[in-house]
Amino acid sequence: MRIISGQFRGKKINAPSNLPVRPTTDFAKEALFNVLNNHYDFDEISILDLFSGIGSISLEFASRGSKRIVSVDQDAGCVKFLSEMIQSMNLGEVNSIVRNDVFQFLNRNSFGNFEVIFADPPFVFEQTDYDKIIQLVKENDWLKPEGELVLEHSSHIQFDEHPHLLQTRKYGNVHFSFFDFES
Repeated sequence: MRIISGQFRGKKINAPSNLPVRPTTDFAKEALFNVLNNHYDFDEISILDLFSGIGSISLEFASRGSKRIVSVDQDAGCVKFLSEMIQSMNLGEVNSIVRNDVFQFLNRNSFGNFEVIFADPPFVFEQTDYDKIIQLVKENDWLKPEGELVLEHSSHIQFDEHPHLLQTRKYGNVHFSFFDFES
């Protein structure tokens, strides 16, 4: 796995094999950032990366110039790995890492709101878990009015009838669903 674009383009992210992660593939990540690039100037937005794992998405945003990134994961090994990556890339002023259960984190907003919230929960999550993420983001005002929540999920999770769904993009086995709360 590598950083696709920006200041750290081509940098490899080699996480230890004992970490419980399923990183977004380079193919899917590149497609996701192509979509987001049409909506945002990365150096002007803030990012909340939920279930950040080894930080592939957080590091990609940092490489593209995002100035405020909050990464949340409950696994101590993942948090340690991402902390080491951030330190080695001198990104400490950009990226904050929170070790916490995402649902507990989302219950109380002490971080303000964000233009982009990305969530890549474990694929074993059920539809109700995804719905809970959407509900907590909306109820606790995590998203700026012009912002989008992006959920990465498998094909068995469907949002076709959700009132805040903007679109779903499919890249192989990976699906990205985009939500806003303006409507």
